[in-house]
Amino acid sequence: MARKDEVGRWGEELARRWLERQGWRIVDVNWRCASGEVDIVAARDGALVFFEVKTRTSTRFGHPLEAISAAKLARMRRVAGAWLAANPTHRGRIRLDLLAILTCPGAPEVDHVEAVG
Repeated sequence: MARKDEVGRWGEELARRWLERQGWRIVDVNWRCASGEVDIVAARDGALVFFEVKTRTSTRFGHPLEAISAAKLARMRRVAGAWLAANPTHRGRIRLDLLAILTCPGAPEVDHVEAVG
């Protein structure tokens, strides 16, 4: 497995634990369809949220949030729609959020950006 993939998997696991500590209920992880993949689907306070997780070990190539393009947001919307079609029992508010994880020395930094798309 490439180092980049290992960092990504580590970041997604950290994101799941972080969300649970924040009171989120994890509904699904790494769900795939023809349009792409959603990293985490979680629920809290009547909202169902589709999370994209970006992890970097430094800001040498920019902050993790800089990796989210307009094309990525459009893909997130398509995948969320496909997930909802495959799981029609879920109701309530729907939102797309980002989790940026920076694995700097010491404790990792987690930035949560709500309602991106």
